[in-house]
Amino acid sequence: MTTLRDAAIQSKAWPFEEARRVLKRYEKAPPEKGYVLFETGYGPSGLPHIGTFGEVARTTMIRRAFQLISDIPTRLICFSDDMDGMRKVPENVPNQEMLHAHLQLPLTAVPDPFGTHDSFGGHNNAMLRRFLDTFGFDYEFVSATEYYKSGQFDAVLLRAAEKYDEIMAVMLASLREERQQTYSCFLPISPKTGRVLYVPIKNVDAKAGTITFDEDGEEVTLPVTGGNVKLQWKPDFGARWAALDVDFEMYGKDHSTNTPIYDGICKILGGRPPEHFTYELFLDQHGQKISKSKGNGLSIDEWLTYASTESLSYFMYQKPKTAKRMYFDVIPKAVDEYHQQLRAYPDQSPEQQLANPVWHIHGGDVPASDMVVPFQMLLNLTSVAGETGKDGLWGFIQRYAPDASPETHPGLDAAAGFALRYYADFVAPAREFRAPTDKERAAMEDLEARLAAWDEPVEAEALQTMVFAVGKDHSFEPLRDWFGALYQVLLGADQGPRFGGFVALYGVDETRDLIRRALAGEMAA
Repeated sequence: MTTLRDAAIQSKAWPFEEARRVLKRYEKAPPEKGYVLFETGYGPSGLPHIGTFGEVARTTMIRRAFQLISDIPTRLICFSDDMDGMRKVPENVPNQEMLHAHLQLPLTAVPDPFGTHDSFGGHNNAMLRRFLDTFGFDYEFVSATEYYKSGQFDAVLLRAAEKYDEIMAVMLASLREERQQTYSCFLPISPKTGRVLYVPIKNVDAKAGTITFDEDGEEVTLPVTGGNVKLQWKPDFGARWAALDVDFEMYGKDHSTNTPIYDGICKILGGRPPEHFTYELFLDQHGQKISKSKGNGLSIDEWLTYASTESLSYFMYQKPKTAKRMYFDVIPKAVDEYHQQLRAYPDQSPEQQLANPVWHIHGGDVPASDMVVPFQMLLNLTSVAGETGKDGLWGFIQRYAPDASPETHPGLDAAAGFALRYYADFVAPAREFRAPTDKERAAMEDLEARLAAWDEPVEAEALQTMVFAVGKDHSFEPLRDWFGALYQVLLGADQGPRFGGFVALYGVDETRDLIRRALAGEMAA
């Protein structure tokens, strides 16, 4: 009999493929540090966006896969580069003028424009942690400012001073000639202003562990330790890997050309580069890369206004090497597909279960779905049920599923609330009813008459078969034109649910009344 671990070792699901690559690092001996270290990085130069969440979600999925195939302990750290200088002011935060006055200060030294935390970096770090805690991730938060200032990076910084020429050779080969003239892998923190300085370095004294540079015509010497200096972001990647002995880190496609630089610097500093995973970027509704500074695309809070945390995790699982457009219209599909996978899970073989996204979302502890009505159907029901609120929706739901209630089906109850919000914000403003053509009118009159004569059980499949028959009898070719007409004339939308299921949920008499009103011109009016 195949065990779950046996199935995992052979699974082609991408988290298991990545987990096996990590395990191969230790096929000869376990890690000296006693655990395998997974890392995600975050630059708190702007409010955390959904891509940042995606890194943690996907890395967690790989970590869970690793825990099934190996008994080596694991850790996941979320590293915030919050000592980075603020190079530009994000467009989506208040107090812009105040922030402009603090450009180039480390993010943890910039005042919080929201007035709720000690610094802008601290505010954004807190937002990130709140998001991650909402999803129940098991992680450890690490602040670059804390690590630099506490001395936890001192050893790697002193090595960087010793290996300065080698690191610079790697970096200069990647830079334009103009940039080469002033570049240094070390960025001093000004003793006068506290700003991160992008200045040429006159001397690096490896023995003393110091750097010397000019600031406003004055020669200044600082130790590279104790938070007086930070590394440029590309060297910082490799140095962090070396200092912490990171085993796995994923990042977006825009970093992929820098991978040889990160790896090279890690090796120079005596480390072993981690396994990498490059994912495709997240795009906004216009196909542009989402950005923390612009605040475009969909935020985590916005998704959670209209759907559950699990639906977002499901979206993140799907095809990580394919660019994803993230806008509100992807939410209903993600919700319904997630619940389809939940319903399929109990009857699947171990191999199939490990390839099912819900195993990775829930770490093998997969709950049962209580969505007896699909989310898309709830949206369509909301569109015709008027301002009935959640109680009104439940009246229709319980006629369709008499044993369901908000108490016994809390997921469905939450989805009903999400559907009402989603409908009000996105569906209602875009609804556009049209009048039927003569052919469509005749078919809808026939459909109304057949519903009037319906004396069979009110079951979705039987009703769907009857609706199909009406379309065929009225020579709709292809049949999707018939269903498109029903959606546009009755629901004011280009797409909709399986119409038989809609009738079963909304009610036969209610659907007849909807058809009569549409044919009378009330809907288009």
